[in-house]
Amino acid sequence: MDILISGAGIAGPALAWWLNHYGFRTTVVERAPSLREGGYKVDIRGVAVEVVRRMGLLDEVHAASTDMRGAAFVNRRGKELATLDADTFGFRHGDDTEILRGDLARILYDATRGNTEYVFGDWITGLDERPGGVEVTFAHGTPRRFDLVVGADGLHSGVRALAFGPEEDYLRRFDAYVSIATVPNSFRLDRWELLHAAAPGRMVNVYSTARASDAKAAFWFTAPPLAYDRRDVDAQKAIVADRFADLGWEIPALLTAMSSAGDFYFDPVCQIVMDRLSTGRVVLLGDAGYCASPASGQGTSLALAGAYVLAGELAADFPAGLSRYEALMRPFIEKNQALAKTALRGIIPQSRAFAWFNTRMIRLLPHLPGRNRVLEQMSRPIREAANALELKDYALAT
Repeated sequence: MDILISGAGIAGPALAWWLNHYGFRTTVVERAPSLREGGYKVDIRGVAVEVVRRMGLLDEVHAASTDMRGAAFVNRRGKELATLDADTFGFRHGDDTEILRGDLARILYDATRGNTEYVFGDWITGLDERPGGVEVTFAHGTPRRFDLVVGADGLHSGVRALAFGPEEDYLRRFDAYVSIATVPNSFRLDRWELLHAAAPGRMVNVYSTARASDAKAAFWFTAPPLAYDRRDVDAQKAIVADRFADLGWEIPALLTAMSSAGDFYFDPVCQIVMDRLSTGRVVLLGDAGYCASPASGQGTSLALAGAYVLAGELAADFPAGLSRYEALMRPFIEKNQALAKTALRGIIPQSRAFAWFNTRMIRLLPHLPGRNRVLEQMSRPIREAANALELKDYALAT
């Protein structure tokens, strides 16, 4: 069975690994000219950790972790207002880990490139389903026929647009945006993160991870839906610069560094909510079908778990496995998407009073009676969502 996967980020190569494991023939097509290195830090939690363990990659992932030591909230003069250790700040438990997106993508790519055909610098332009397969046309390559097409091409999925309709039909907006860029490590951060509530509705954080000589800067802000060209990077940089103009701390220097960053990222904080994940011989995986938004912190875990379930169900029975994949994933998706709205209120304080209260509580937390009980209550929703999927043993599917 020949399966085409669109997207060489996290979901696509993870799915290719499991499909290869079950004996499928896999091709991954990626619009970017090469594997996208670097990127922001992402969490692997709960059942996703077990998925990586079953792939035999957990030691490699742990070795490539960000190894963050902690985080500090600072005022406009750079004075530390409160600090937290990294695991408490990230609500991580047990083998939960944090890794740069690009490092995880590289690990998955290296684990699959021997058995998967990768086609970079191309993308799907047409899907014509016929009895027994899908005729696929590409921007540059010759048309090819596949038994199944998987859209693992992210929030702005081209496969979803071709098979299910316009992005706006499935987009759930939170009236917020996030921008991330590589900047010089002028703070001399060593596996440390700084957070600054710049103004109501605007938050900046800067961090540098293990083995990195540079840093990442993230700009979060609230705003109603903005009109801009998604491929006009200069226009997007101008939007961020305008939103954070005339603010204090080190923001002017960070904006200057952002303006020349080659890995600039900008997107709305939003979710993809679908009433179905497959149609005919086309199915969606990861952000393409159920983006939880960066505010949830669960996008990578959803992608890894989804890849495991989809491959296992396809190996057990095609095409019935497509509907079983959706039935198994639906509660897991909903629980993890539900995290985003609550989390966003903490990420982007909407008033100075809330920012002050939030920082004060973090500062007092280590000294509170029943500290562990408080942390348990705070982390429980994330832990429950991250484990809200029972991983079936698909060993017999082979």
